[in-house]
Amino acid sequence: MLECVPNFSEGRDSKTVEALAAAIGGTRGVALLGYEKDSDHNRSVFTFAGEADAVVEAAVRGAERAAQLINLAGHAGVHPRVGAADVVPFIPLAGSTMADAVAAAHRAGREIWARASVPVYFYGEAALRENRRRLELVRRPGFDGAPQDVGDIPAHATAGASVVGARPFLLAFNVDLKTADVEVAMEIARRVRASSGGFAHVKAIGLYLESRKRAQVSMNLTNFAETPLEELFHAIESASAVADCEVIGFVPQQAYEQDRPFFARASNFSEARILEHRLRELLP
Repeated sequence: MLECVPNFSEGRDSKTVEALAAAIGGTRGVALLGYEKDSDHNRSVFTFAGEADAVVEAAVRGAERAAQLINLAGHAGVHPRVGAADVVPFIPLAGSTMADAVAAAHRAGREIWARASVPVYFYGEAALRENRRRLELVRRPGFDGAPQDVGDIPAHATAGASVVGARPFLLAFNVDLKTADVEVAMEIARRVRASSGGFAHVKAIGLYLESRKRAQVSMNLTNFAETPLEELFHAIESASAVADCEVIGFVPQQAYEQDRPFFARASNFSEARILEHRLRELLP
């Protein structure tokens, strides 16, 4: 079994998000674990799982539908993006290997180009170029300056490109600050992210959320087992008062057991967000 967690560049139009859910969830053999959208990020995140063939098919159907419905020319949102089906990562579950996830990513990338004419750049463990292992490097202007991995154009006129990859589990965790000063959030993000000498395995950006009138530190934790989550939170809290926290997507049981207080701070967290619980519920 594999998990897939695609991020689509639409978080405001409920009909579009529901159409993406129908395309993915309607794929035979796939369990759609959940999805959520954010209007400020203008982004939706889906989580689904199943056997490799079904998961690849669902991912391609989602990307194809996104290319039909999302026009990046009119897109506005605070989260970085390069495509309608912006990021499509495959994650191995128990019984699968990273090699299985890489194979699935490469198959999905070829099919996305064949069906939707959207070029693909591979990242993470599926990267064909060493400089594309890190997602943020692919997102640089001009798609890092090198040719696309699949397709004969650098970007689709309205749907951009898809960055398809394979990776281990990561945690997506956002911290809303009580201040509306985005410069504060940006400085905190700089301090805590690994690339600036902060915490290991932390990627972070500072954003302003118009709907909440707050600044936010948005983070991906790419190796939660080696990241001191409590120290990370206290580093943020010591720099600015915290208004709220939220988890995006699902949390592996191991991460929850490692640091329950960290997740308890998220106002939207419950044990229903533990990945293994949801899998047992939908895939007995």
